[in-house]
Amino acid sequence: MTGNRIEIAFGRKGIEVELPDGAQPVVIRKAVLPKLPDNAAAIRQAFDTPIDAKPLRELAKGRESACILICDITRPVPNALFLRPMIETMTEAGIPLERITVLVATGLHRPNEGEELAELVGDPWVLEHVRVVNHFARVEADHVDLGRTGTRGTPVTIDRRFVEADLRIATGLVEPHFMAGWSGGRKVVAPGVAGHETIRTFHSARFMEDPLAVQCNLAGNPLHEEQLEIVRTIGEIYALNTVLDEDRDLVHVTFGEVIASHLAAVSHIEKATRIAVGRRFKTVVTSSAGYPLDKTYYQTVKGMVTPLDILEPGGTLIIASECSEGFGSHEFRDAQSRLVELGPERFLATLTAKSLAEIDEWQTEMQLKPMRLGKVQLYTTGLDAEERRITGVEIVPSLAEAIAASVARHGDPAVAVIPEGPYVIPVRDEA
Repeated sequence: MTGNRIEIAFGRKGIEVELPDGAQPVVIRKAVLPKLPDNAAAIRQAFDTPIDAKPLRELAKGRESACILICDITRPVPNALFLRPMIETMTEAGIPLERITVLVATGLHRPNEGEELAELVGDPWVLEHVRVVNHFARVEADHVDLGRTGTRGTPVTIDRRFVEADLRIATGLVEPHFMAGWSGGRKVVAPGVAGHETIRTFHSARFMEDPLAVQCNLAGNPLHEEQLEIVRTIGEIYALNTVLDEDRDLVHVTFGEVIASHLAAVSHIEKATRIAVGRRFKTVVTSSAGYPLDKTYYQTVKGMVTPLDILEPGGTLIIASECSEGFGSHEFRDAQSRLVELGPERFLATLTAKSLAEIDEWQTEMQLKPMRLGKVQLYTTGLDAEERRITGVEIVPSLAEAIAASVARHGDPAVAVIPEGPYVIPVRDEA
């Protein structure tokens, strides 16, 4: 931050936000967590001293196959740091390289291929020595039917390459998630490698409109509870969970039983990520966390939802997102077109009777939350005219002008600025 200029995440390079004279900025960041002095040593230690599990080298003994889940390109997981040592530990314990599969947990996202897959995996050695493949939720033959959950009757199908592996490991990034509470751990399994009916059930209005299905909350969260039931149904699963700082550097890593290791990572990051602010603001400026999360408008919606606790009703939420890859899936595009055509209330009414959400329309449903609370404005460089129209929000040509206009319109110089977007959760704690 220099004077009235504040750097926020935007694409790969970031962008400077200029505030008007007289503005009173409140910059909301994660608490600073100490960087690990030796990433490789920290990962080895996690493998050697796991949570509620035997060391990885012992877990791998006597196994004939292994499946390692990794998140898709929308998550900046440092796969290059841990995949090779994880695989080498498995092979030293006797699992043949040709029997180890790295499975990209795409959920219902598109596959990651070519140069993008190489970027995602991060280590050429991994691509050269083991099979790296994408999950396809719509290919029913790829999945094992595990019945329905006992609590809410969610149909459960999971990629058979994961279910049938002798050793199952999920890897990921623990960060706030605007519905499941926290990403990582059990979420990499479901929806990560679940079939489309499982994912579409999670994304139905029955779950999306539940007041406990919000960021940083696991207690009573219906999505989290279903995910726990699913991983317990599958059986023995382990997880490696990473925590990153604003510089995308590793600050914490856990390995162990999937539920316990995830909760340990959540416990480490929770206080640093959930930031008490103490008030609401009539002008909130945020980002979509930059690359890779702001590649599409689809992912941008996350940054609109996470700061709502500090947005004054009737206030203005201004979000910057490059959208370098455009809008998102054609299903999401269709849902946004229906939102613009029908209006928010009629669009929501079409969702509430469905037990299965249409693919990707749930993100449009989440966009209704900021739209109900105040004015939403978007600064982007990556959408064409028709895509801008069907965002359903106001497109602004200049961040500086939008901020100045909001301050003038509301008559309040206070401006909340959240440089890292949905990776930071500001809360109104007035106690």
